[in-house]
Amino acid sequence: MMGETVENVARNIDTYSYTQPLGVCAGITPFNFPAMIPLWMFPLSIACGNTFILKPSEQDPMTPQRLVELFVEAGAPKGVLQLIHGDKTAVDMLLTDPAIKAISFVGSVGVGQYIYKTGTDNLKRVQAFAGAKNHCVIMPDANKQQVINNMVGASVGAAGQRCMAISVAVFVGKAKEWIPELKEALATVRPGLWDDKDAAYGYCH
Repeated sequence: MMGETVENVARNIDTYSYTQPLGVCAGITPFNFPAMIPLWMFPLSIACGNTFILKPSEQDPMTPQRLVELFVEAGAPKGVLQLIHGDKTAVDMLLTDPAIKAISFVGSVGVGQYIYKTGTDNLKRVQAFAGAKNHCVIMPDANKQQVINNMVGASVGAAGQRCMAISVAVFVGKAKEWIPELKEALATVRPGLWDDKDAAYGYCH
């Protein structure tokens, strides 16, 4: 929230700027990190002087609900943080309401494109993080076993439903020789239901 001052931008002319809150901001968050991603959004927005409306995924609304309850229990002023539940109808309201000045979104590519276009068409600032796809570059001087272990964990952790999941691996030089061993390591893990003790990770629908 710091402004800046520049002296002598021209003869006998100094400039200064103030950074001011926008007003009402909103966040649309995904199912896979129901606490972390809202916590990327509303605390920073509110600390900068804005009010905030959180619209979490309808697939797992209880965690964001509890975050808002804790925020209120901590003594935050009434109405500074608000929560709405719903599907596309609720999102469209946020994207078109003139009182909302900025939108932050994390989720899939198709939804991100829709939110960005609709929000900017309604003269809002839109931040859309969509369809993350991490790449991993494996150099030949890396620790082979550590690479294999970490890549298996990155691929299946959280059933692969996270932006840190490694979906593309680039093996450089002799590191390409490790691919069969990585394939064998991945073959040893399998998905299963929550009560399957031999499952390495859960199903995600």
